[in-house]
Amino acid sequence: MIFILGLNHHSAPLAIRERVAFDAGKLAHALADLTRGQSVKEAAILSTCNRTEIYCAAETPEALIDWLSSYHQIERGELAPYLYTHEQPAAIRHAFRVASGLDSMVVGEPQILGQMKEAVRAAEESGTLGTQLHKLFQRSFSVAKEVRSTTAIGANIVSMAAASVHLAERIFASIAEQNILFIGAGEMIESCAAHFCARQPKAVTIANRTLERGRNLAERHNGTVIRLDSLAEHLARNDIVVSCTAAPLPIIGLGMVERAVKARRHRPMFMVDLAVPRDIEQEVGELDDVFLYTVDDLAQVVESGLESRQAAVFQAEDIINRQVEDFLAWLAARDTVPVIRALRDAAERMRRNELEHATKLLARGEAPEKVLEQLSQRLTNKLLHAPTQTLSRAEGGDRGELQLAASRLFHLRTGD
Repeated sequence: MIFILGLNHHSAPLAIRERVAFDAGKLAHALADLTRGQSVKEAAILSTCNRTEIYCAAETPEALIDWLSSYHQIERGELAPYLYTHEQPAAIRHAFRVASGLDSMVVGEPQILGQMKEAVRAAEESGTLGTQLHKLFQRSFSVAKEVRSTTAIGANIVSMAAASVHLAERIFASIAEQNILFIGAGEMIESCAAHFCARQPKAVTIANRTLERGRNLAERHNGTVIRLDSLAEHLARNDIVVSCTAAPLPIIGLGMVERAVKARRHRPMFMVDLAVPRDIEQEVGELDDVFLYTVDDLAQVVESGLESRQAAVFQAEDIINRQVEDFLAWLAARDTVPVIRALRDAAERMRRNELEHATKLLARGEAPEKVLEQLSQRLTNKLLHAPTQTLSRAEGGDRGELQLAASRLFHLRTGD
């Protein structure tokens, strides 16, 4: 059975989401720990700024809740109110909706598809992706492609990056006159850098733990690169700060920002924290002259754009409904495979036995016509012995069900 256990921006606040986020570097360890027992046979973990979800093939989701709370050292009672659990067919529908961007904070955003592919890659490398989940994710990617190519779900999309620029333009008359500091060099920062740098800011700085990766991004936007541990020295020079790293604890504290504001002589500073867990201490937002926004704050900016995409959402839901039915049919067909295999094996054994018997008769000099006739009769009798005996002994309601099943299996027309 396929299950999905998780929480997202709909069910849990940022303060909870950041506590159950999985660091990418520790994902392999988490997957190995999750599948160590017998209850979880396949697993993949999708962890982004807006959601943490466990996709698995298991007997029951109860073990997942216990594991998640234990792994992150959170009391089950504290975590449980924010969790949702989906099982077939709801789990399949949810996976398709997530991949298509219908469950995102910004409906239709394409970034989640790349994040889901990364989750699948991590599960494959960890050896926790089995047949069912592999098929589920591959179908999810196919559904997302169909939704994006046949509907307007991605037209004029308001992304997190675009929302950040929109908020910055409320504070500053012109971004072209501002210095911008990007902290991190991942996909989200790349997207933000592209949006902000389209406004041709005065200066761009990239701070990253790995200088080489930061330098690659800086070169694309005519910027400079600094080490992450030198943030305190450069913070005051920047009017706009956008941060999104995978650090487990805040990298910008209240004291650091207080000193920067003082050095800036209280000129306003615009800060966007797109990381989960947070990169910037929450208390920074209480400072005068600092405008701090988190991923949850950005949701309010894009809310107005949702109505224009509703028609595309309805079309996408129709596609997903059809694809869910197809996937359920595939799962059902998988359930019959062992029975079909056993039926064919039994028939093959009968065929070989009768062929061996017929070969011996021919070796004794029996007439070929007589041997063939006997072969066909004996094989027919053996193949039909079990079903005819079961039909003859059936009573009550079983008799009608078996008769109907026999008619369908052998395409019988009993009314002639």
